[in-house]
Amino acid sequence: MRKALLIPLLFGFAGAAILIYLGLWQMERLGWKQDVLANIESRIAADPVALPVGPDPAEDQYLPVRVEGAFGEGALRVLVSRKRVGAGHLIISPFTTQAGRTILVDRGFLKLDDALTDPPADTITITGNLHWPDDRNSSTPENDVAGNTWFARDIAQMAEVLGTEPLLLTTREVSQPDGALTPLPVDTSGIPNDHLQYAVTWFSLAAIWLVMTGYYIHRSRRTAGT
Repeated sequence: MRKALLIPLLFGFAGAAILIYLGLWQMERLGWKQDVLANIESRIAADPVALPVGPDPAEDQYLPVRVEGAFGEGALRVLVSRKRVGAGHLIISPFTTQAGRTILVDRGFLKLDDALTDPPADTITITGNLHWPDDRNSSTPENDVAGNTWFARDIAQMAEVLGTEPLLLTTREVSQPDGALTPLPVDTSGIPNDHLQYAVTWFSLAAIWLVMTGYYIHRSRRTAGT
């Protein structure tokens, strides 16, 4: 009888070991991801610098920048939704710095029912972060450029429409109020970190696997004894 139970016993322990290994691997990934997020948050909150020449999307993602200048004409509306607030638009406008460079500026969030006012006409100071957003996936509709309804912040396309450099600055602070707009600074909330959930799932499956193995062996022994 013991030989008959050896195979399910080994199968049970082997399966549980694999599941536990996967759980431990996810815990390692969790630590790695937390370090990545901490580094990004530290970078976002660093002291702002001048707008770099020829910024690199990989090296300068989230780079804090401070610029002075004035907004130009044009306001692209990117359809978004905020938790506990509802639907609205991110407003993207051209901004010309005192050095003569014209870039895209994400001015902030506007509720659907609020009216968009003209940006401040005076020279203003904007502090924010360079951002190359990854808004588009396989289900994202194409932007309706003619109707000014955008579903993704496609920087190259927006820059072409507004006649700017393909460079986006997401506002964190502005020296003058900008109507009903609420700045939405970049942060790490949109970066997924599900490793703890995955680890709990694997560990739970390991426990269930062992319980089911024990139950199978217990039932087999009772059946053999009758």
